[in-house]
Parts: sequence; structure tokens; C-alpha cells
Amino acid sequence: MFGFYDLYENYVHSFHTIHSCYTELSQIRTNGTRYPLFTVYIRMISKIVLNGVASYRKEAVLETDKKVNLFYGLNGTGKSTFSEFLYDHSDDRFSQCRIEGLENNDTILVYNQKFVQDIFYEPQGIHGIFTLSKGNAETQKVIDNASAEVKKLTEQKSRIEEKKSKDEQRHLREIEEYKKQVWKIKTEHTGGDRVLEFCLDGLKGNKDTLYKHLISIEKPEGEMDYSVDDLKREAQHLRGEAQSIQPLSKLLINVDDIEQSELLSKAIVGNKNSSVATVIEELGNPDWVNTGIKFVHMDGEKGLCPFCQQETITHNFLDQISAYFDESYNQDKSQIEQMISRYEAEIKKATSFLDAIKEDAFLEKKKTEIENLRANLASASEQNLNTLKEKVKIPSIQVSLQPVEEIISSVNSIIVKANSEIAMYNQRIADIKGYKNIIRERFWQLMRKEYNSVIELYSANEKAYEQSAQKAQKDLQTKISEINTNTVLIEENRKKTVNIDEAVENIKNGLIDIGITDFTIEKYSEEDALYRLRRENSDEYVFKTLSEGEKMVISFLYFIELCKGESTAEKASNKKIVVIDDPISSLSHIYVFNIGRLIHNEFLRTEKYDQLFILTHSLYFFYELTNTNHKERKETQKLFRICKNTEGSYFEDMKYEDIQNDYQAYWHIIKDEKQTPALIANCMRNVMEYFFNFVEKQDFAQVFQRPELQETSYMAFNRYMNRESHSKGQNIFDIKEFDYNSFRQAFKMVFEIEGYIDHYNKMISI
Repeated sequence: MFGFYDLYENYVHSFHTIHSCYTELSQIRTNGTRYPLFTVYIRMISKIVLNGVASYRKEAVLETDKKVNLFYGLNGTGKSTFSEFLYDHSDDRFSQCRIEGLENNDTILVYNQKFVQDIFYEPQGIHGIFTLSKGNAETQKVIDNASAEVKKLTEQKSRIEEKKSKDEQRHLREIEEYKKQVWKIKTEHTGGDRVLEFCLDGLKGNKDTLYKHLISIEKPEGEMDYSVDDLKREAQHLRGEAQSIQPLSKLLINVDDIEQSELLSKAIVGNKNSSVATVIEELGNPDWVNTGIKFVHMDGEKGLCPFCQQETITHNFLDQISAYFDESYNQDKSQIEQMISRYEAEIKKATSFLDAIKEDAFLEKKKTEIENLRANLASASEQNLNTLKEKVKIPSIQVSLQPVEEIISSVNSIIVKANSEIAMYNQRIADIKGYKNIIRERFWQLMRKEYNSVIELYSANEKAYEQSAQKAQKDLQTKISEINTNTVLIEENRKKTVNIDEAVENIKNGLIDIGITDFTIEKYSEEDALYRLRRENSDEYVFKTLSEGEKMVISFLYFIELCKGESTAEKASNKKIVVIDDPISSLSHIYVFNIGRLIHNEFLRTEKYDQLFILTHSLYFFYELTNTNHKERKETQKLFRICKNTEGSYFEDMKYEDIQNDYQAYWHIIKDEKQTPALIANCMRNVMEYFFNFVEKQDFAQVFQRPELQETSYMAFNRYMNRESHSKGQNIFDIKEFDYNSFRQAFKMVFEIEGYIDHYNKMISI
């Protein structure tokens, strides 16, 4: 049987033969002698540090002193991050990264996916047309963005204008509603015999005029001490032939001497010289005795006692009792009776006065108060009369009366105020026109107070509307200004498009040179420097039909043209550094050799560039770019491997002797248990799939039907190896299932039970 490793060794031998032939292209022959192209090295970037970005979880340091730096790394190890850092090392995500040896005027030219995305830009709405210059792409993006912004701003401007118009119409409707409410003043106070109609002279014909007059009045403070009815009465007095009115008299009542009489507090008693005085005083009730003797009737020597109803009263006893109630006693009692009569007369006069004045027009609003005072006076006087009558009945008791002076004083205060109004009225009669003006002013003060809620709503609405209108106008002016700015930006950027006709012609030739003849590139628009691809014998735009590999070829040809010139028009570069990231990642094998030749011709065999960084995932391509001459390689090239394990991505120096093919690389990863579980498992499957399907022509799935591989500890390994796809690390869904030792033991057992343990031992020890 032809062994796999024998096949592998033949493959490596052929690989080196091809490379040796290819190396002939990378040397210049002079007089039959070969000289290496790179004989002088100018130091450029000396150190690159990546940290805290993507898979570079900890500091990864790359140091170089060579002009040509070649990097090999599997997909996902960190090549793209490396090239993106050099593409734009000012990006915030690279804040923990740094470059040493780079000067301000040095230019780094990077070919990577970001570069392809930047130059292959399709303008909005023009499918199949693209820019082929980063400068033009950026300019076209500015034009497209500005055009989109103009469209968006125009729509926003229209919405602002529409809203502004609607707000204005709504505001006018609300103002009309306020005017309608205020117009009630006119309908309620004019027409017929309404006495206050003169207050609206000049304001009755127009709602707007009346409304403006009302809102122009300042709101009065405090409560109003008059009403519309008061104003009506005052105005009524001014109608016809008004005459002056006499002031009201005050209420006068003479009862002070009665209320303050000393008799009220005096105990009125009889003559103490009477023989019965002692007995009467011991009884303590002379009034009872005085009343009782009036009922004694003397028909003979003795009369009947009114108290005991016995004939015990003699003429002498009756004389002694009568002597006790002498003239002084009777005079005091009579005086009290006179006081009662005069008090009744004074009170009657006062109540009659109050009954009369309460109907007076100037006291109408005080009528209730006057009635209350009259009731208080009647109540107090009635109580005082009862007290006086009790004193007459029982002269010996001491009494006091409730003064009515305060009630009288309150009545007279009302009269004084009424007389002030009467005086004012008399003055008005003397100047009717002037007083009408006063009534008119007071009327509008009342209206302003009454319609304050309407006016406050109007004021708030007016303020909100003015603020909204001002904001809308400001926003409108801003949008117009922004539209004008973007319009100018479009016009200015149309003038900035770069003519790359010469580069396009070189790209055409480059396509032909590498064997692409079924499509070509041509200019689409002179004004905007836009381009299109056209297939032979077809007028259709074919940009969308290009494969990723074809796009990569065109973009790489343009990159070569870009590197020949200057990246900016402002100044020339001090030194140029070229970075090429995996230019063959999407290419078919037919183009790989051609791209390698282009890199040799345009970059490795020229002195135009000061330093080169080339990254690839293909060991074949990596090997093609290395110089096979040991001395020349040592002077000009440095080889690196980009690796990634569970701790992150890192750089390793490589020796030429370390270069392996992809099959060897898989074994290299399988041996390193620090690599990520998904990568190790994927490499195991790649090795077995290639070995059994390609070399041994066995059904890969049948290998895992062996009973030795059915043990429980190998089930996770079996499940992963039998998945349909092994190209992505996501195929291991649960990392907890991965155990490096059990996977490696199962991996070894596959080769052992299939009879290839020698091949396993040889590869695992390389």
C-alpha cells in the first residue's frame, strides 16, 4: 500500500520544486550573475504592540529589523486585527496598542478587507456602478450622504411648515372662542333700557375691538366691594332730571340716665321708727307685707289678715304698718315707675326710626344689618323694661340694665356711611358726565375680574403659541441652512473627484496579464469618476455578478496603482510601508500563482517601498513569498507565525525550516492543549477527513462504527467528528463536553484500530 506519509513527502518535494522555479522570477540576472534585489535595508517600523483589542487579550509584541516581514496564521488567529491596526491606528479601539519607529510623514498603505470595502462603493440608487478610488469613494459617500441628508431635511422642513400652519390655525380658532366668550359682555349689558350701555360706547360693533379692550386692562387686586347691580343703581340715579338728596338724621335716644340710675342699685325700704319695723325687717320681705296690706278690710274693731285669714288686724296695727311704708319709700317707687314709662317711649321712637330708614335707597344694601340691629335693640330694651318692672314690684332688690349705646352707635355708623354716599351722589349730580366715566371705569374693572379665567387661558395659550412659533421658525431656518450647506457640500465634492484613468487602463492590462478576459472595467461618469464592469458581448452591469475572488483581483490591481503614487495630494511621503493581508483568501488556485507573481514584481523586487508586511493563511503562499537563498533571506526577511490559544493571540518567530503544509499545521495545533477546544477538535476532524477520505479512500463515517470507539468516554468525540460541517469553531456548542485527554486518546485510537499507528507516532512527534 502506498503510505500517506510517502505521498506527503512527494507533495513537499514537488512544492519545493515549484518554489525553486518560481524563485527565478525574484532575482535579477546581470552578466550571468544573480544578485538579490534587496541589498540595502532602511529601518522603519521596529516594534508593533497589540493589546486589549479583539483576540489580543494580553500584550502581544512583534519586533523586527527586516524590510520584508512575512506572517502565517490560520483564520481567526488575529491577522485581520493586525492589518486593521496598521490601516487606522488612530481608532479608539486600538488605544492600548502602539507602533515604534514610525515617523509623522511616513505612509502606511494597507490592502485588507476594509480597503476593499472603501474603494468598492456603490452610490445610492445606481446599482452596478462603483467608485474605484478611496478618495472618490469617500467623496461619493459624502455626496450620497449629503443628498440623503438634503432629502431628509427637506421632508423635515415640510413637516415643520405643516405643523407650523396647523398650530397657527388652531391658535386662531382658540382666540375666536375666547372672543366669543368675551362678547357676552356686549349681549348682556346693551340693548333695551339697560342703564350701563354707555359703558360699551365704541366697543359694541366688533368682537376684536371689545376683546382687545378687555385684555388691555390690568387685573385689579383684591376683592371688589361693589357689583354690577350697584353700578346699575348709580347709573339709574343719573338718568332723567336727578335732584340732590338730604342726608339722613342720626338715631338719638335718651336712656343713658335710666340705665345708670342709682335707684337701680338701691334697696328701697320703709320707716324704721315704726313699731313693726323690726318684725318686717326680720321677715326680710317688706315688699310682701306692703302688697298684703292692700287686701285688709276693716269692718269693725278687727279686720281679716290676708296672710292667715284670721281676724287679727286691728286699727292700731294697720296704722303701724302704714307708718312703715312712708313717703320716701313711695317716692322712690314712683320714680322707678316714671323711668319705665319714659324708657318705653324712647325705645318705641328708636324702633320706629329704624323701621323707616331701612327702606331708604342708600341703605338698601344695609337693610339686613339694620334689621338685625333693630332686633337686638328690641330684645335688650324688652329685657331692661322687665327688670325695671321687677324693681317696682320688689323695690328692695338691686338690679342693673343692659346698655343699648353700642347698638345705637352701630346704627349711626351705618347712617354716617350712607350720608357719605349721599354726599358723593350729590357731587355726581353736579357732574354727571364725569361720574359716568367713573362708572364706566369701575364697570370694566368688574368685567376684567369676571373674565380673568378666560384671559389667563388666552395668555397661557398665547405664550405657548409664541414659543412654539419661534421654535418652529428657528427649526425652519436651521433646516434651510442645513439644506443649503449640504447642497454646497454636494457641489464642492463633485469638483473633488479624482481622475484615475491611467490607473484604470493599467487595471485593464493587469486583468489581461493574469488571464482574466471575460470582463473589463470602464468609466461610467466623467463628472463623478464612477466606473462599471462590462462582460464581453453584454451591456448589463456585472458588478453584482463578480465573485469575491474577482473583486479581490481588481481591488488588488488598484492597490498596486495606488502604491505607485501618493496617497494624498498635499505632500509626498517620507517613506512608504506596504501591508498586504491575505490577498488570496477568496481566490481560486488558478489566480494564486499570478497574485504571487504580482507581489514579487511590484513589491519584493523593487526599491520603491521601505518596508513590507504580508500576511496569509496559506502555507503554500507563505512559502512562495520566502526567499530560498539563506543568506539573502537572513538579510532581508523575517518570518512570523500568528497563533491563538485560550490566553489570546500572540506572535512567534519562525525559521524557514519550520514551514509546514496545512496538514502538518493541523498536527501542530492538535499537540498544543492550550489551543481553544473548538480549534483542536476541528483540526482533528480535518486530519482524519483528509487522511481517510482522500488518502485511504474510506468512508469517513464508517471509521466511527468500530466497537472500540463506542465507550461512553468517547461519545463527545464521536458526536463532534460526525457533524456535517467542520469549517467553523461553532460546531462545539458545549465546551464542557471537551476534555483534551479523552479527545486525544480517542484520536490516537482511530489511527491505531485502522492500522496507522506508525503514521500517528511520526506526525505527533514532528
